[in-house]
Amino acid sequence: MIWLISKYAITAFMVVLISEVAKRSDRIGGLLAALPLVTVLVLIWMKLEGQTQAKIAAHAWYTFWYVIPTLPMFILFPLLYTRFGFWLTLLLSCVMTVVIFALWALLLKRFGVMLI
Repeated sequence: MIWLISKYAITAFMVVLISEVAKRSDRIGGLLAALPLVTVLVLIWMKLEGQTQAKIAAHAWYTFWYVIPTLPMFILFPLLYTRFGFWLTLLLSCVMTVVIFALWALLLKRFGVMLI
């Protein structure tokens, strides 16, 4: 139980740290947010919990393919935000990401990469 609480605390600390840095510097906050810190933590947790090499490698492999369809959101969010406000922009961005992900998964399926 202590291990699980530690994982939560360290992971939450990273998210809070990045949000606090972003308040002070858009650039540094963006840089920290763009780093795969959560994925690195997950890989560390998996290793420390005894997951197999194949399982850890597969997690990294699929993370790569899942990141790509999320990238357009970061281009469109600032453009939509000025027109629609935060909440509608966030909703539109999430819907757009789901649609792009579905299309991306269908495309990759043709090449033997199964995301869904």
